Amino acid sequence: MTVNDLRHHDELVVYGTGWCPDVRRSRALLDAARIPYVYVDVGEDQAATDLVRRLQQGQRRIPTLVWPDGSYLVEPTDDQLQAHLVKNREAGGRSG
Repeated sequence: MTVNDLRHHDELVVYGTGWCPDVRRSRALLDAARIPYVYVDVGEDQAATDLVRRLQQGQRRIPTLVWPDGSYLVEPTDDQLQAHLVKNREAGGRSG
């Protein structure tokens, strides 16, 4: 299942919470690289929490980053996130 099966977004969406250091780290990396994204706080949005849980077979690990093509990463390291951004850029993605 991809996020495109659930709802459509035109840019990268970062699902997280303000208190999570991994969310802050991933957002800082995206900000430094000037990658546009939409941030959704799963603590304030039940539909977002439900989506994250569906993608993760019931778990709610954050950050969860979802690209317009339906690909997603859960709790990525900086290296994993950088690699996905490069891959997406090479594939012609608008969001990294």
